[in-house]
Amino acid sequence: MEEKDRIIRLFKQLYDGHSWIDVPVKGTLTAISAELANRRTLPNCNTIWEIVNHLIEWKTNVMQRLDGKVLQTPAHNYIYPVQDSSESAWQETLGRFDTVQKQWLDRLQRLDTTSYDSIYPPNQLSYYEHILGILQHEAYHLGQIVILAKPL
Repeated sequence: MEEKDRIIRLFKQLYDGHSWIDVPVKGTLTAISAELANRRTLPNCNTIWEIVNHLIEWKTNVMQRLDGKVLQTPAHNYIYPVQDSSESAWQETLGRFDTVQKQWLDRLQRLDTTSYDSIYPPNQLSYYEHILGILQHEAYHLGQIVILAKPL
């Protein structure tokens, strides 16, 4: 199996499969209501919904970086208040996450592996480090989501 295929497999397993951590992103999020997703369970912490938006935006950001675009990370780091906390808006957010996941997998499939060593100028990290960074990022925030979703 080629490295590209291994990486894609890891992303599929984490999002909607049987990953090593045994907690899939999609399965976890679909069991969460809009009310719970928007609840600030702990003071000074993000809501589940804010975290999901953050994950969507960072995956989109890194896709653009892989295309050679140099971006300025916003001061809010893609954490912003949810304006519409309805169940339909939550379902729309989950749909956006699904769409971005499909775009991400397609982008990884199309990426020439010789570009893995390409360097993103602002932080001097390779494209490979950015790709695996997204995997780490999603696993890290998935842990937060699981904790925030536990009954009080």
